Parts: sequence; C-alpha cells; structure tokens
Amino acid sequence: MNPILSVRGLNKHYLSGFSGFKRQYLHALKDVSFDLSAGETLAIVGETSSGKSTLARILAGADAKTSGEIFFEEQPLESYPARDRCSMIRMIFQNANSSLNPNLRIGQLLEEPLLFSSELPEETRLQMVYESLNHVGLLPEHAQFYPHMISSGQRQRVCVARAIMLRPKIIIADGALSTLDVLVRAQIIQLLRDLKRVLNISFILVSHDLHIIRHISDRIAILAQGEIIEIAPSEELFKNPQQDYTKTLLKEQSTLFKKQ
Repeated sequence: MNPILSVRGLNKHYLSGFSGFKRQYLHALKDVSFDLSAGETLAIVGETSSGKSTLARILAGADAKTSGEIFFEEQPLESYPARDRCSMIRMIFQNANSSLNPNLRIGQLLEEPLLFSSELPEETRLQMVYESLNHVGLLPEHAQFYPHMISSGQRQRVCVARAIMLRPKIIIADGALSTLDVLVRAQIIQLLRDLKRVLNISFILVSHDLHIIRHISDRIAILAQGEIIEIAPSEELFKNPQQDYTKTLLKEQSTLFKKQ
C-alpha cells in the first residue's frame, strides 16, 4: 500500500545573522525523510530545538520549506490549492487556551474552518458542528459555551473537534498531550485512538516525551539537531534502540518518569 504522506530530503534554513558580508543560517531541518501510512500514528520525538515543531508547521502549511519534497497521496503537496490542503491536513496546537479565541462560542470556533474551506449552508454547518462535538465526547449544548466556561480537558477536546471538522486524512498534534495532567492526558489519548479507528485518520504526534506517546504510536522517529537519526516500531525502539542518542534519551526519560 502506498503511503498517504511521503517526505523526501526536507530542509529548513533560517537566516541567523551576518559574518561580515556573509549570511549565516540556522539549519533547523537537515535532509528529513519518512513515510506515513493511512491509519498510522507516527510520533516525532526530540528535545527542545531539535526541529520537531518546525517540521510540524511545514507539514501543516504554516511554514515554508527551504528544499525537499512532500507528497500527499503521491502528488506534490504544494500542487493542491490552499483550501484543499487545509482540509487534508489539520493541526492541534499545544496550548488549548491560547489557540481558542475567548470571545467566540465553541460553536463559532468549530464553524470557522467550514466558513473558510467550504460553501456549505448554515444548517449543514451546524449539523457538522454537533457531529464533531459528539465525536469528542461533548454535548450539542457545549456549542453555546465560551472556552472559559469549560474545563481544560474539555478545551482540549474542542481543539480536537476543530481539527476533525473538515474530515482530514492527517492530523498533526504538536505537543498537545504534554501540558495535560495525567488523567486528562489518558482521556485524550483514548479519544485519539477512537478517532483513528472510527474516522481512519493518520496522526503525527510531536513530543519531547517518549513515555507519553509509547502506547499510542505505531512508529517513533527520533529527531536530533534537525535530523531523523532513528525510526522504528514503538515497542522495538524501546526494547532495542540502535543509536546511542536514543539510548541516552530513553534512560534519562525513564529516570524522570519514575520520579513523577
């Protein structure tokens, strides 16, 4: 089966300054390549400044690549119109509080992607809002609430509901699990599992914590200084890591996990 997403030789350089008259660049991503299968959950794990959020933004269309190729269903991703691209790949951000406009009701927040990417009548949009709320375990009545009126866990569910509004084939979650308490995190992980099964969505989970994503990801890619140094099925990576960097990361995080 052909992958739903293919990344080949992806590079991202930022201008960091000048040395005399010569430009200096920060190489955030270096020759990154991987495939994502339909219905798969791939975790991108790396420490701070490893390039994982830069990769997430480029895949979601929020940032531009310097070079390399990205294919969606074997077609260059950039060949799709912006409206279609927004429908195919959606993103869940780390902080639900900052990504939800406090001045809009939940229903309005969920309706925004439909207003931008479709010409559906109001009645159909409202029905899709209710369906998305139901998918994430919320009630139709929540459409009338403002973000401050619901719990942090419910706000994260709203972010997930907004991500699935356009029925995307891929959802990228950038640190969406790391700021949640243990109970809420477990609930959101189960929610993502259910959505993967029911809607056949592929997920890319971006995280700094291997233990958070261990039991939800099918494969894990380790990103270090902008390069993927190892990629393997989740349990295989935990049981038999190949790179010294991965071994050190596992050891450090295991020690921290036991202290928590």
